[in-house]
Amino acid sequence: MKRFLLALLATGLFVLPASGQQPDYTVGAQDVLTVTVYDQPDLSGKFKVEADGAFTFPLVGRVPAAGQTLHTIEAELTKRLSDGYLKNPQVTVAVESYQSQRIFILGEVRAPGSYTLSGDMTLIEALSRAGSTTPAASDQILIVRPAPGKATGPTMPDLASDSTVLKINIRDLQEGDLTKNAALKDGDTIVVPKAQAVYVFGQVKAPGAYAVSKGTSVLQALSLAGGVTDRGSTGRVKIVRTVEGKNREIKAKLTDVVEPGDTLIVGERFF
Repeated sequence: MKRFLLALLATGLFVLPASGQQPDYTVGAQDVLTVTVYDQPDLSGKFKVEADGAFTFPLVGRVPAAGQTLHTIEAELTKRLSDGYLKNPQVTVAVESYQSQRIFILGEVRAPGSYTLSGDMTLIEALSRAGSTTPAASDQILIVRPAPGKATGPTMPDLASDSTVLKINIRDLQEGDLTKNAALKDGDTIVVPKAQAVYVFGQVKAPGAYAVSKGTSVLQALSLAGGVTDRGSTGRVKIVRTVEGKNREIKAKLTDVVEPGDTLIVGERFF
């Protein structure tokens, strides 16, 4: 399951099935609505809500939509069509394209930016649209949600002190815990911070800095660096760690847990 989710997230193909239209969704300018009048194909079609918050519908003219729910618009169209045009009209209104509501994705993703909030979009789908996280991404993802009334549509919201911050560990998602797959709301900002790194030097095949997550062992850190060379010894690994501003050298076992900022040095074999 874990590998399956990882593969889908990496390729951008993971899209959860929508749970259907939200009847209490508040329509906004630039949204595209699909209006269906039963047994009246000439009256059915797609209609874009214009900048003034209304759209033009056959026979009845301008219909206010911005700030209205889908049920409210259905009721208004039914009322107007019943007034001398159709007998007992059956009208349904759905959102074809959500354009008035947006989310923002920042940090360690391949394509950060502003994205249209479509349907019941979730965290996994949003990360997929942004091309997935980069190898340098932290496990901890933040969803910053502006206070009610602070979302500003197509512009970046003001992330004030009254914003709500949701913290989600991406490893939970990778391991199949879809209860952590948060549903997104208009104005949400997803922040994917850079993981803190450890530095691996000495007798390893690819010395350098490597992003690590909480709980990474010395053995796992060495694996990130390609493993030890033929001249290296896994029994001669030391950790240089800064504690209260001073460097400490710690003789490390392979099962020890590294901390962000640690430097691992692999020594040579004695013979």
